[in-house]
Amino acid sequence: MRLVLRLLTFEAFRALVRNKARSLLAVLSIMIGVTTVITVVAIGHAGTAQALSALDALGENLVWIEAGSRNAGGVRTGSHGMETLVEGDAEAIRNDVPSIARTSENIDGRVQVIADGANWLTQFRGISPDYFRVRRWELARGELLNEDDVTHAATKLVIGETVSQHLFAGDPIGQRIRIGTSQYIVVGVLEPKGQSVTGQDQDDTVMMPWTTARARVVGKYQTWLDDIVCSAADPDQVKAAAEQVAALLRERHHIAPGAEDDFNIRHPEDLAKARIKSAETLERLLLVIALLAVMVGGIGIMNVMLASVAQRTSEIGIRVAVGARPGAIRIQFLAEAVMLTAIGGGLGVALGSIATPQIADRLGWQVQMSPETSLFAFSAAVVIGVFFGFYPAMRASQLDPIEALRTEK
Repeated sequence: MRLVLRLLTFEAFRALVRNKARSLLAVLSIMIGVTTVITVVAIGHAGTAQALSALDALGENLVWIEAGSRNAGGVRTGSHGMETLVEGDAEAIRNDVPSIARTSENIDGRVQVIADGANWLTQFRGISPDYFRVRRWELARGELLNEDDVTHAATKLVIGETVSQHLFAGDPIGQRIRIGTSQYIVVGVLEPKGQSVTGQDQDDTVMMPWTTARARVVGKYQTWLDDIVCSAADPDQVKAAAEQVAALLRERHHIAPGAEDDFNIRHPEDLAKARIKSAETLERLLLVIALLAVMVGGIGIMNVMLASVAQRTSEIGIRVAVGARPGAIRIQFLAEAVMLTAIGGGLGVALGSIATPQIADRLGWQVQMSPETSLFAFSAAVVIGVFFGFYPAMRASQLDPIEALRTEK
């Protein structure tokens, strides 16, 4: 047992030190491969996590109905000015579609908001209280809108973090904002959401009761809605719920069979899911490329070990001649290969842990280092070292001692 430990440690290390240049190159190749694995896996995870976050931010089992139909090319310029969705449609969905759990009227557009001498052009949304649950908006401070605010068309606002930062130096709760000729009071600030799937700043928004938006922002003569935003009761029934909503609206709008809808049900989650799938595919591709880098390092290990066997032929012959068994020779050379990969793998883990956050920070990505990834990369390096070191070790153990002793050093 002591002999085996000596072969695995001291003898292996001494043999590697004899050939510093070759050993260093082999260690560097493994180190670069392991660093690459750690970096690309972390970046791949970050991309997938970002896509999943975007999907989560879209909403709770989202069913999004827009006024107006798609044109022949499948492209719409927007729902503004389309008079095909009304308050009664939203009420009908609430009452007659059991697969829909929550429904919110929606009127939106761009407005100039003014407060404390500052002004900002932002997105306004006139909504019902269910909107916050449907779109998964969390409250940072203050309070959300309620049904009483909708009933009485209250002049209250819940604002996004971007608007808060541009208009107020301190806490905006209780502060006043002017939109047009009307004064509003800020009752809540939303938790930041960041960018949407399409790259828009979701925090650049103010939200008010939809009745207030209709009466004070877009004009009291507007009787239609821009959108109706709903959430299905079951995540597995989103498409079925959308079909039920479509059937109800076609009936309410007296659309003949085969005629085009005068509304459009969007599926933004399909875009997010496609992005997630692309991110996962890219993550796997990057991992394969990184593992190939480790494989190249393994080939370097094999070349170093084959050169070592050729250089130490006489030494091997003497050891076999004095009684060393082929298994001991094999263990010694295999230990040298494993030691090279272990040293390179350890250095690669250290370098990857340092370099990956730096790279991510420069690129503006959020990455989280995973101990499992580091362990996987290190283990993969050791396994590859064993794999590529096995052939040189077998070749060394099978040398004929007589022929080996005849070879000049």
